[in-house]
Amino acid sequence: MKRFERLEQIRRMDPVADALEIYRLSVAFEFPWDYTRALELALYRTYAVPSIGRLLAQTAELTERTQKRYDDTVLLLDAVVEHGFSADEGRTAIRRINQMHRSYDISDDDMRYVLSTFVVVPRRWIDTYGWRRLSRHEIVATTEYYRTLGRHMGIPGIPETYEEFEALLDAYEEAHFGWDEQGRRVSDATLELMASWYPRPLAPLLRTATLALLDEPLLRAFRYEPPNPASSALVRRAVRTRGRLVRLLPPRRTAHFARQNREIKGYPNGYRPADLGTRPVPGTGGCPVRHLDASAADGLE
Repeated sequence: MKRFERLEQIRRMDPVADALEIYRLSVAFEFPWDYTRALELALYRTYAVPSIGRLLAQTAELTERTQKRYDDTVLLLDAVVEHGFSADEGRTAIRRINQMHRSYDISDDDMRYVLSTFVVVPRRWIDTYGWRRLSRHEIVATTEYYRTLGRHMGIPGIPETYEEFEALLDAYEEAHFGWDEQGRRVSDATLELMASWYPRPLAPLLRTATLALLDEPLLRAFRYEPPNPASSALVRRAVRTRGRLVRLLPPRRTAHFARQNREIKGYPNGYRPADLGTRPVPGTGGCPVRHLDASAADGLE
């Protein structure tokens, strides 16, 4: 297989009708490492919205059980990518997501913003650091994929195009990013988790490298001291260089799904989507997706 052969395959497909298959090819074959990093960053950005960061801190899932929360979130989302919306595994994963969120009354605006991060942040990351830019087919397919996921999650008023998602994200962050002590706690716990995946002596270096990849509005919202410009430039150059090196490698011949990532630590003996996640007590506050009625959570039509 030639380096751009899969891209040619994608361009022969319908970006709306074949959205799931295009997104799966992009995530699992073309950019598995980039999508992992970009979706981590997408979720991380949401902590800088105080209404989201506070609620996530109140559950203690992201401050006291950070690895488990990371694993469960990644694996539930991954099950839908791998198996699709109609397969038992995908339906079960969405049902678990909705069951967890059913207890929480979160604004529609926050829900749409969280969904927009899944659409916009990976495109921006890959266009900056990936081995090639996303094609228009992939952008449209990604948008359609998350529109479908959002409908299954009962999110109202979902944007129709990538450009609408992007405008929503930028406007929402400009209006709502801000300091919150509990949001900072969630951010600190996430940075500590990421550092824990590597030998302990590297932790300070990894923290600096992660902060170097954050934009100024995020750093300001969490009140982090920005790394010096030389360090930031070095880190960003290194990630771009990785992308250029990947471009020289043969294309991936087998799929790599998020469940295969080395960062997943909590299920060495395997797992079932139905067993992932928490069983929250109604009214305790939590995740940035509002409560759903039973028909929306269980029907998934």
